[in-house]
Formats: sequence, C-alpha cells, structure tokens
Amino acid sequence: MNIVQYSESVGTLERRTEHVKATDPAAAPGVKSADRTVELLELLSRTSEPLTLSEIQRELSYPKSSLFVLLRTLVARGWVETDRRGTGYSIGVRALLVGTSYLDRDPVIRAATRTLEELRAEVNETVHLARLDGADVVYLASRESAHQLRLTSRVGRRLPAHATSLGKALLAQRTDEEVDAILPADLVAVTPQTLTDREALFADLAATRERGYAFERGENVAGLGCFAVALDYKYPASEAISCSVPSVRLDDAEHAAQVTESIVRHARELGSILRTAV
Repeated sequence: MNIVQYSESVGTLERRTEHVKATDPAAAPGVKSADRTVELLELLSRTSEPLTLSEIQRELSYPKSSLFVLLRTLVARGWVETDRRGTGYSIGVRALLVGTSYLDRDPVIRAATRTLEELRAEVNETVHLARLDGADVVYLASRESAHQLRLTSRVGRRLPAHATSLGKALLAQRTDEEVDAILPADLVAVTPQTLTDREALFADLAATRERGYAFERGENVAGLGCFAVALDYKYPASEAISCSVPSVRLDDAEHAAQVTESIVRHARELGSILRTAV
C-alpha cells in the first residue's frame, strides 16, 4: 500500500466512524457518558473539600440534571461520597480500592520496594519512586526518614515535572524538543525558586545529563532540596527515585555527598534488576 492509498483508506475509515456516530444513537452518548464520568472523578480527586452540585457544574459545564443523575449513580456504586448534609460530594472509597490494585500489580513498584527501604536506611532521608505522566510526575511509593524534621509525601500525589528533581531526571532523558512538546506553554511557579523560563530549564536539564542525576533546592518545597536519578531499564526512562533533604542537613557537604553517591548507586542497581524483571 502506497502513501496515497493509505491516506485514502484512513479518510474512508474516518468517514465511516463519523457515520456510525451520526446514525447510532448509542455510540456518541456512550462515549460522552464515559468521558463525563472520568472527568468528574478526576475533578473530585483534585479537591480536598467536598464540592456542591453547583460547584461541579460550574467546573465541568455539564447539564445540571444529567450531572445529578451521574452523581447519584456514582454514590450508589461507592465511587463518590456525600457529606453529612448530602450536598457536598467527594471521591469515594471505591477509587482507593482500584488505585491500590494498581499499586499491587505494578512490577516496577514491587521491584523498587527493597531498594527504597535500603536507600532510606542508608541515608536516613525520605525517598520516593515516581512516574512521568504527561507534564507531571506521580508518586508511586515513599519511605519516610526517621528524623523529626522530614518531608511527608503521599502516594498518588501529582506535581509539575519541571518543578521537581524527579521530573527533571526524567525530562533529561528526552531532547529539548521533546521536553518542549511535553510541557505546557506556561510553566507554573510552585515556589519563587521554580524555573519557569524554558532556556533556564533546558540548561538545568543539560547539567542533569552531564552529572547523571537531577538536583533542585527550594523549587518544589521551600527549605528542602532533592536529588533524583532516572531508572535506566528502558529509554527514555519513565520512572525515577529521589531523596529529599531539608536544607539544614543539605548544608552538610559530607551528608550531601553521601546522599548523592547512595542514590546514584541504588538507581543503577534497581535499573539492572528491572531490565530482567519487567
């Protein structure tokens, strides 16, 4: 099949698809209903306080009548919960159960468990495993430091990749052109130290490639520095591990050097394990 024939066949397929959507009354509504369900759950997952029907409708612009029916269905199935007054909606326990099953079956998380525990014990700092998801990183696993002064982070947390060492370690696996396509046009400033200028970010990624690990200080959380290394079992990498260190301990050059050496070594060992396990 030459390129002309291919283009004509694609065009025919697209026309047939549009015809099905136009003539099959169940086709388009079914997809729209699924989209609305997912968008609703994602909205509720991003909010810490219950949202009213009016607030959800304002955010999603769905017809209020159909939105109410959708919410009622999801409440009945356990995906959405209501507050004591029955007027506020939040994410339900069913979402937790599904999310937990994802964590339980993921081979990278399983393989990384021992590495995270050994790294945490070695440097006594909070360590993380995260995955690149679009322009963000999602935290998949954490082990907290025994220090009273430490970072506390939850699994499932999502942060802009450009503002974290984890994200930079993974973005550095890609070309500047690929990074430019991944990131949004405007880079949000999580803190005053976050790099929001693309050229400055590209320079930082170049330095990350040169030294073999990413580092940021105060760009994600004020008063905190973080080292991260991509897991090179595939290219470009999609996961990285990190070690977060409060500035008061980061100023100890010997401790900072120990953290750097340890995380690079453990990331290399875990990458080797994953090349045969995944």
